[in-house]
Amino acid sequence: MSSLRRRVKSEAKALTSEDDELPSFLNSSSESEEEEEEWEPKSKVAKRPRLPKKNEAKTKKVAAPRSAVARKKVKKVAIKEEIDVSLPIAPAEDNRMQLLKPEEEDVGTKQKTLNQKPEVPKKMEINSFQVKNVKSLESDEKPSTSVPVVGYQVKHEKSEEDFAFDEPPFKKIKSTTCPEGKPVKNLGGNKVKEEFEMNWDIVQALSEITNVEPWVCANLIRLFQEENTIPFIARYRKELINNLEADALREVQQTLEELRTVAKKTHTMIQKLKKEGKLSGCLLTALLNCRTLEELDHVTAPYKTGSKGTKAQRAKQLGLEPAALSLLQNPMELNLFSYIRPNTKGLSTIQEVEAGVQHILADIFAKDKDTLDFIRKLCQQRYICIQSALAKVSSKSGNEKDIDKFQLYHEFSCNIKNIQHHQILAINRGENLKILTVKVNIPDGVKNEFCWWCVNERWRPKQFLKPELMRLLRNSVEDAYKRLIYPLLCREFRSKLTSDAEKESVMMFGRNLRQLLLTSPVRGRTLMGVDPGYKHGCKLAIISPTSQILHTDVVYLHSGQGFREAEKIKRLLLQYNCSTVVIGNGTACRETEAYFADLIMKKYFAPLDVVYCIVSEAGASIYSVSPEASKEMPDLDPNLRSAVSIARRVQDPLAELVKIEPKHIGVGMYQHDVSQTLLKATLDSVVEECVSFVGVDINICSEILLRHIAGLNANRAKNIIEWREKNGPFINREQLKEVKGLGPKSFQQCAGFIRFNQEYIKTFCSSKKNELGSHALLTKAGVQGKKKSKPMPCASRQPNPLDQTCIHPESYNIAMRFLSFIGGNANDIGKSDMQQKVNAVIQKEGLEATAKRLSTTVHTLQLIIDGLTQPEGFDIRTDFDKPDFKRSIVCFEDLSVGTVLTGKVENATPFGVFVDIGVGKAGLIPVRNITEAKLSKVKKRRSLGLGPGERVEVKVLNVDIPRLRITLDLIRVL
Repeated sequence: MSSLRRRVKSEAKALTSEDDELPSFLNSSSESEEEEEEWEPKSKVAKRPRLPKKNEAKTKKVAAPRSAVARKKVKKVAIKEEIDVSLPIAPAEDNRMQLLKPEEEDVGTKQKTLNQKPEVPKKMEINSFQVKNVKSLESDEKPSTSVPVVGYQVKHEKSEEDFAFDEPPFKKIKSTTCPEGKPVKNLGGNKVKEEFEMNWDIVQALSEITNVEPWVCANLIRLFQEENTIPFIARYRKELINNLEADALREVQQTLEELRTVAKKTHTMIQKLKKEGKLSGCLLTALLNCRTLEELDHVTAPYKTGSKGTKAQRAKQLGLEPAALSLLQNPMELNLFSYIRPNTKGLSTIQEVEAGVQHILADIFAKDKDTLDFIRKLCQQRYICIQSALAKVSSKSGNEKDIDKFQLYHEFSCNIKNIQHHQILAINRGENLKILTVKVNIPDGVKNEFCWWCVNERWRPKQFLKPELMRLLRNSVEDAYKRLIYPLLCREFRSKLTSDAEKESVMMFGRNLRQLLLTSPVRGRTLMGVDPGYKHGCKLAIISPTSQILHTDVVYLHSGQGFREAEKIKRLLLQYNCSTVVIGNGTACRETEAYFADLIMKKYFAPLDVVYCIVSEAGASIYSVSPEASKEMPDLDPNLRSAVSIARRVQDPLAELVKIEPKHIGVGMYQHDVSQTLLKATLDSVVEECVSFVGVDINICSEILLRHIAGLNANRAKNIIEWREKNGPFINREQLKEVKGLGPKSFQQCAGFIRFNQEYIKTFCSSKKNELGSHALLTKAGVQGKKKSKPMPCASRQPNPLDQTCIHPESYNIAMRFLSFIGGNANDIGKSDMQQKVNAVIQKEGLEATAKRLSTTVHTLQLIIDGLTQPEGFDIRTDFDKPDFKRSIVCFEDLSVGTVLTGKVENATPFGVFVDIGVGKAGLIPVRNITEAKLSKVKKRRSLGLGPGERVEVKVLNVDIPRLRITLDLIRVL
């Protein structure tokens, strides 16, 4: 017993817990086996993951001083002249070549470092993805520990010195031959013992899973290791990533994390099995070949121990294991009657002895790799379906409204190969609410074929079996299938389906969120925001074209005072010359819309030509009571803050929506049912991408918006705002380096996305010069001024016209050479004259030839051309859709089949697109009605689907008044 307890304890230590809660079906074991196996002890296990983190932190502490030294060096370097930005870019070809080189060179460098450092601490990061053969484990033992630590540090120094542009060229050349010149090889970070390495190459694995070329994967691994952000890579490192879009980069990053997790867990399991003395050569190879967590679970299943003793373990404790093994190996000498012990529970009769032997055999069969491989292969060839039905309990006691929501799934059956992602998430939700019962149906043919194969092939006894022992063997195989293997397969199928559905749901949410954040802003209008309500009235807020709050008020439109309040609204609209009303789509939205539409149709607001639009108020109420809102609008009542937020969502959707947690914006599908960690990481990444690509004016933007710029965080954004308040506006990008906490790496990541309004800076500088001039005269006259640390901020800090463009400071040198080549002037950026000069040169010379002449790449040159030719104040969102302004209203009852309407896409899902057609209830265009022929050819699309904010022309196909459902057909995209 004591040995068993020890094994259970060590098992609990070695396992690591998952961050997210799993669906209920993964935690529960099968009905027929209440105490069975390894799937239960999750609650006990959850404490484990802290251990590796401690070790990791230690290693990082050791490494820290080097990078700190590197930073100090960088700051001392005087930036006299800037080298070609694309230095890492130019050797892109070399990178690709190096990926194909054999590994001997790498081993050579390892041997050198081995001579330098003979003693290696046991707990160190090792490169776990390099060796492809288990045989090389012993020969590579010591080198594998020493190189990555050194390589990793070199890499950090390089990434920081990368932006000290006047570095001696020999360092760059040297870096292409040293180990970190082969980015593939240098993946540190897995805390494992030095003997163990994975049998697969991470670059190849990443390439196969994501369908991205291996050389791109190699470069991406290096770029991510150097802590580059996705917006920075997507815009300024295009030649290294073959022009991939941000979505594809995000997918590669997530896959890379998953592969590293597999490697980490593999090594944890190897350590555990080695400790228990269960590690054989074949098992080691099988473990090192695992690429997914499913494969790892598959290989390690036979070696897991449950928290309670399983039936097989209890039978083994009674001493029946020799009998079970004898039945398979040497059945002629087996006599089950000799195991009977009349006074012992579990051995008192022959039936109890047979049951014990059966449990041990079933356990052996269910944990055998070949047996599990056979049944999995068999299932792939057969029709396996997932079925859902209305739960008996819910049909008696449940809420009828909730039950009706799942009407489609009351009698549902679908092949697991064909089932849609949204169907899986719907079934899971129904099951969690105890409205549906779900089961995976594996046909009897699979069971029959499996049992025959086990008895006659895999577990065929070595000698002749007596009939009663043959019956026992057959019963054991059936018991193994019914009690252990079938529930295992069901959990595997459902966890795979759920995992895929969750990923798709998160990706869809990300796409919708991007489209919503990039909605075109409505500039230059005074807007009235209306937060509708019945009892507590409609909250009004009038905001100026520069987002200043001009007036707030409350009107009671729906309590018999509508006519009297109309006078007040008219007076306010005329007073502030406001002709655009923005109505939130919450409670009382339809009545408020009808009220305004009626007054507009009667021309009540003449001479103003008033229009209105409906905007989503999702998250507005949460924001109105948040600390950010209290800080921004301290004197306003929270109810009035939501009206201000609604108006600003039309004026500048991006600046307003970043204040709200992305999951509250409400453009997802089943977002509360999916992995919250994955959802948050993806949505935050999408917000960062949108804010960075649009860019922010450093001297007027809010702290909240600044947080979402690539390379910045809450702390750095706060420091930037404090610097701005203390020293006045920033004059150029170089000044960012003076901000506390903004080091070389952060500057490199954020600099290209920060803009400077040149007119504002020129005005500021000229006024500052006048102040300094008068101050100098006073000093000459004998008046002593106080000593200041920075007497002339503008003399040394001249504005740089390139700071208003998307060109990165690392490319300024090339940009200036290009300007002198075309005979242009930096002060003409964005003017038609500049456009003509650029076009003339490019038509004459060609893009590639010009890039070659300037010693840069085509992508960098194209970015410079865009930056120089885009008009001042250019905004990428102008290509996206604006809100849909209306003057009249259509009622639900007015709809008839065949009616043609225009509307705005509200949400997109895998099964179709919801469109707001102005009747208070969104209509659905099923996915089968969205074809390529109907989509706009002009607009560049990421996918076949439509996204939130797009305006469409639709035809009504069906109106279901009792269920308030409208089915639409897409005619065209406007």
